Amino acid sequence: MAWHLQRFPTTTPAVALAARAGAIILALVVSGVIVGFHDADPLALGAQVIRSTFGSRFGLQDFGLLVTPLILCGLAVAVTLRIGIWNIGAEGQFAMGALATTAVGIFVSGPPPVMLVVLFIVGALGGLLWILLPTLARAYVGVNELITTLLLNFVAALAVYYVSTGPWRDKASGMTASTFKVPYVVPPLWGTLHYGLVVAIVLAVLLAGVLTFTRWGYEVRLSGANPDAARYAGIPVRRRIIAVMLISGAIAGLAGMFEIAGTVHRLQGGISNNFGYVGIMVAILARGSCLGVIAAAVLMAVILNAGIVLQTKGITVNTVLALTGLILFFTAIGDELAHYRLAARPAKPA
Repeated sequence: MAWHLQRFPTTTPAVALAARAGAIILALVVSGVIVGFHDADPLALGAQVIRSTFGSRFGLQDFGLLVTPLILCGLAVAVTLRIGIWNIGAEGQFAMGALATTAVGIFVSGPPPVMLVVLFIVGALGGLLWILLPTLARAYVGVNELITTLLLNFVAALAVYYVSTGPWRDKASGMTASTFKVPYVVPPLWGTLHYGLVVAIVLAVLLAGVLTFTRWGYEVRLSGANPDAARYAGIPVRRRIIAVMLISGAIAGLAGMFEIAGTVHRLQGGISNNFGYVGIMVAILARGSCLGVIAAAVLMAVILNAGIVLQTKGITVNTVLALTGLILFFTAIGDELAHYRLAARPAKPA
């Protein structure tokens, strides 16, 4: 009996998780070698990253402020993956959620508790409306959502720069691209860390439960796995696509709302800080799992913090980009290798 490598269409969760962990470790090892070429001690830098992230009150608070938008943007992408769609526009939806929050925050007055609820709704609506056109184009005309959601990112960025440098600019702030301060603040959870983190985690758990244990979630998953079979079973695939994409945009808009009302308090040029694009990596690392997004967001937040430490040591930002790229590259390889197993091949009769 001979043995050979055979590819199987599915793999067990344990094998998939082991392959993912091995890929990340290998990526970190290769990154350490790259850092060593810059005459730096990778182990010492790694220890410094851990200390700066988890070794102080300030580090933990800053870490939580990074994790919050990464969870929400990762969720925005992950939920569309469950129906076989790629939302590449979380960056723009984040920006428009932040813009809508700023517009209401600086021009509408009211009791702070009421206004926070209003800002929550407005932020979600900002992201939802920004994905509405790509949603309808995908559902009714079959236009590729990769193109439409991506291109709208640049429009959103230009809109943010326009209002923050023009009509809404706060000239007293001394910044060239910053609006007036939004007076309504998300309640603090711990120091500078706000309750947006709690909302993000609860939302991830709720979405995981809905997609796993409800009929609607089953229909979404079946529509993504086999649209033809879903239509044959009487599932309204088009309505499910519309609902999932609008939910995705609303979640990304919420990330922008919390960034304004919880962290920055002003709309600024580049407010998204690439959270929307990093959210794509978070969703990929999580394999589209809403609960997995939490762990993937934690990992990416550590990597982003590592980038800050590396830059203080004179290492260019391109090295940080290489690190994130390596993790994604090795993860893709690990996911593919997880499908291969040794299989017995009967020996040919003599």
